[in-house]
Amino acid sequence: MPGKYFEDLEIGMTLHHSLGRTVTEMDNVLFSTLTMNPQPLHLNEDFASKTQFGQRIVNGIFTLGVVIGLTVSELTEGTIIANLGYEKVRHPKPVYHGDTIYVETEVLSKRESQSQPDRGIITLRHLGKNQHGDVVCEVERSVLFLKRPKGDE
Repeated sequence: MPGKYFEDLEIGMTLHHSLGRTVTEMDNVLFSTLTMNPQPLHLNEDFASKTQFGQRIVNGIFTLGVVIGLTVSELTEGTIIANLGYEKVRHPKPVYHGDTIYVETEVLSKRESQSQPDRGIITLRHLGKNQHGDVVCEVERSVLFLKRPKGDE
């Protein structure tokens, strides 16, 4: 399914994205080391086992990236110009190795561009949930979407 155009999205609309992604130990270790994040909660099982979590937790920035990525094929693939910003990022529960993340998206607001008639700005709220339905990541994102090309109505 291709991405949605500005006109395809209405305030209050909710999309339940079909893809899910199981997070592995390799994902967490590789992402943390590639991004120069030596946080022992992500990399040191002995350390993490003595924390409230009892084990290593997945890097929150990786989790955020997965949440956004899981929306691409059904929401933005080929129909956005840019992500303009991310706000109100929250991680209410940790993600553990082996958890599977699913995402739902709500359209919060939309407005046409004042300077470019072929585009508009939409604010989305993404909820990343684990396989138990617990919210593990929440973020609001402003996206510059293309309008449907003339003649494609």
